[in-house]
Amino acid sequence: MTEFQDRESFDTFLGIVARLRGSDGCPWDKEQTHFSIGKYLLQECHEALEAIDSGDPTSLADELGDVLLQVGLHAQIGQDEGRFTIKDILRSINDKLIRRHPHVFGDVVISKPEEVEANWQRLKAAERGGTGSALNGIPKSLPSLAASQEIQGRAARLGFDWPDMTGVLDKVREEIGEFEEARSRKEIEHELGDILAAIVNIGRKLDVDTEGALRKANERFRQRFTYMEQAAAGRGESLGDLPLDQQEALWQEAKRAG
Repeated sequence: MTEFQDRESFDTFLGIVARLRGSDGCPWDKEQTHFSIGKYLLQECHEALEAIDSGDPTSLADELGDVLLQVGLHAQIGQDEGRFTIKDILRSINDKLIRRHPHVFGDVVISKPEEVEANWQRLKAAERGGTGSALNGIPKSLPSLAASQEIQGRAARLGFDWPDMTGVLDKVREEIGEFEEARSRKEIEHELGDILAAIVNIGRKLDVDTEGALRKANERFRQRFTYMEQAAAGRGESLGDLPLDQQEALWQEAKRAG
């Protein structure tokens, strides 16, 4: 273990991952492929987001380490297969960062964040050869709310946008009205999707991460509902057996409790 004593070194990290995949390494790690561990990359990213929401820097550092492990494993698998190495990954991202920040590493003059974003998108389009839809490149595996916000954001950058919040809110009301008129299961699903997309547009217009906002709302609901269950149990009752008005009273109590 003497070769792994510097626990703050990136080379130590790469060495450990290589050892895990080596002939005398871990049986589980040795049999993994890009596909078999793909799900863990997504899982670790979600756990990192949860750590960000918690505001705990120690937890965030730990979870970012887990994300880095996924990058390291994919790099080692690529090297084992003779396809790419960690150097290829680093070269790619370093080239991209320099290429897409000409206002930092070149002569382009940009002072506002929105100008940076617009120029970033232009550079991405140029990298694609200037062809294809502005919506190309949005991952299909992206969570639906996040994908919707990205789709609508790209459309807005081409001018397809309401001039102010009034139009956005009117659109939400319009979609709710169409939902109320829906009759078939197919129509209901269609109109509900349109409502969700219109609400996402509110977040996009206000520069609020809709995916993150809902994630935090889910956590608030989880905490409050757990409070309700525990409060009912403390009174010798089951939450599910209580009438709705008493459940609502517990919900309001949970909200006041924070």
